[in-house]
Amino acid sequence: MNFQKIPPVELSDVFLDIAFRRAREKVASKSKYPKDALQKARVIEHLRLDVVKDNIIFRLERILNTFPGTITLPPFYQKIIKLTLDYKRLKESFGAVNWAHERIRKVHGQYTSKVRKIKDVKTVKVLHKQFYGRVASLLKQIDKNLSYLEEARRTMKTYPDIKELYTVCLYGFPNVGKSTLLNTMTGTKAKTAAYSFTTVTINAGYIHMGDKTVQVLDVPGTLGRDKHNDIEKQAELVLEEVADLIIYVYDITENCGYSIEKQKELRKKLGKDVIVYLSKKDLLEQDTIDSFDEKHHTLDQIKELIDKESEERHQGLLKRLALEKSRLEAEEKAELDAAAAKELESSQES
Repeated sequence: MNFQKIPPVELSDVFLDIAFRRAREKVASKSKYPKDALQKARVIEHLRLDVVKDNIIFRLERILNTFPGTITLPPFYQKIIKLTLDYKRLKESFGAVNWAHERIRKVHGQYTSKVRKIKDVKTVKVLHKQFYGRVASLLKQIDKNLSYLEEARRTMKTYPDIKELYTVCLYGFPNVGKSTLLNTMTGTKAKTAAYSFTTVTINAGYIHMGDKTVQVLDVPGTLGRDKHNDIEKQAELVLEEVADLIIYVYDITENCGYSIEKQKELRKKLGKDVIVYLSKKDLLEQDTIDSFDEKHHTLDQIKELIDKESEERHQGLLKRLALEKSRLEAEEKAELDAAAAKELESSQES
């Protein structure tokens, strides 16, 4: 799911400025009008009403259509939205935009009807001002909602584009070297720095192995507490929803600011099968690395294991697809046979 394409959400002043300007330009560009003053006034006003309505409705519908429907999103995205946004306020804001959308359509219909019935030019000008005022008032009532949707859009842009692939999750304390490992494994350019919580969103990279693509996610560092902040909750969410394999990254130099004992405590809390990787080994003596009492893997060994496990999943998926295809073909054949039998029976009776 890619949230990068959601367009910016403007406030009411921008909506109104653009709509009213387009209406003026449309009126000025039209070359022929009726000679009768009243008829001309009606034509001009209808044109203004339609341009203003169409422009604003287009922008409101773009908001409603380009934001993803939260109900139809995969479970991971539904949960991350509830972790990072005020879900109730988000739904209320969409409701407010839809309300304004319907109200402006209704007001437009009311004023086009009034314009058709006017009997003097002065009344046209009065209706013109009234319509613009009503539309402006309706939009200004949802300014706070438009503002929140823009805030939500900016947050959603930080969400990873997680695909339905075999997924490896890099996990561990802040600043242990997860982003560096991601960059090394996948060739991405995730931000790294010598301070905690450099990664404040979920970074994604990909390893291409023959006809398979493996997704690698670098999640925000966790402190292993019982109560998590929003950044840590995102890390836990990746583990629960999308991780097929976890690589736990140790920094046994302890330059990350956390002792080996604390890092081991966090490692024990993981329920899934875990591969251990030691980062910053270039800062250590070989004796120190060899003396580490937990089985760990080199980068090449990790890639071999990922290749093997992802291939097993890939073959399992192909097998399930083949079985599903066979099932559908059998059902189709049964339906055709039943239809043919029914046709034969019908022809024999006749």
